[in-house]
Amino acid sequence: MTVPPPPPSTPAAPPSATRPRSARITDAWQRKGLLAIALLPLSWCYAALGALRRALYRTGLCKAYRAPVPVVVVGNVIAGGAGKTPVTLHLVQALQAQGWRPAVISRGYGRDNSKNPNAIAVTPGSDPRLVGDEPLLIAQRSGVPVYVAALRATAAQAALQAHPDVDVLVCDDGLQHLALARDVEIAVFNAQGIGNGWQLPAGPLREPWPRRLDIALYAGPAPQQLAATGAAAWPLQRSLACYAVGQDGRHHALADLRGRPVHALAAIAYPQEFFAMLQAQGLQLARSDALPDHAPLDDPAWLASLGIAATSAPTIGAPDAPVLLCTEKDAHKLWRIAPHALAVPLEVAIDPAFGQHADALLRQHQPASPPVKKD
Repeated sequence: MTVPPPPPSTPAAPPSATRPRSARITDAWQRKGLLAIALLPLSWCYAALGALRRALYRTGLCKAYRAPVPVVVVGNVIAGGAGKTPVTLHLVQALQAQGWRPAVISRGYGRDNSKNPNAIAVTPGSDPRLVGDEPLLIAQRSGVPVYVAALRATAAQAALQAHPDVDVLVCDDGLQHLALARDVEIAVFNAQGIGNGWQLPAGPLREPWPRRLDIALYAGPAPQQLAATGAAAWPLQRSLACYAVGQDGRHHALADLRGRPVHALAAIAYPQEFFAMLQAQGLQLARSDALPDHAPLDDPAWLASLGIAATSAPTIGAPDAPVLLCTEKDAHKLWRIAPHALAVPLEVAIDPAFGQHADALLRQHQPASPPVKKD
């Protein structure tokens, strides 16, 4: 298999004013240093438990739910963010162009399952605390049915019952969720690849590598031993949109913010990448706050400690006023406290052959009445 060259690298980001404690672990995952070595005994226990779990499903002692329509999972084999949600949105659009009628299912990581353990239909106006920030973003951007539940099989059943015209399920995350049978597996890698090649917590891997895959997408260099997976592979280019979006839906060109002091905030797995992309757009970061992934962002006192006041004052005003920028994933949580913030969408570019290949794989598992392929 010939692996295409990686996309251009992103410039390094400046030091942030605050950095989550988890950053020390993710840094350690990139090398086989003292901290990673110290965590190896726990890594062996994690690997043993994972092997036992896979064996239970492989032998049939644990049963997986098989949906009546094809299922494609977009996930990763590493812990932390790899850009799964933008890829899910890209895949949904690609499948729609091929005549499929997709729905998206998710566990809704970070949401409060205790409020409603059953499946929930995600709408553009849903509360992110109840459905999760990523499913809400998918519902807003895609327009397709989106369902979340503590068990992905429950979300799948609810989506198919409410929308009988759906003929393919796209699972956002869940590559290791063996209780849901799948037909196509897509793994997404960030620029860190497989890190030091060790399993959690000594390294970033959630399962042994290499493992079989149908498709691999990577934002940096191709992961080591990728050819051994048998996957069709394409580079993934990630970049910020040239505009930011306000709570009122208005677009503000990033070019108009050049020369203005910017306070950047990101509660994602690798916030430094967001800051670097802002700099690549020519923005001046007066302050950057890297927060834990899926941070709630709904505590006024906590935000005030970061210099963010709960206010409805317009962001685009006096030239010396700092502009608060966040990721699109964080926006709907942050807007509850700071409605003046602006969100910058993340866009992905993938070779069109990716969508065509996913379509071809899914058609091998389609039911008797396949979708009509568009010309």
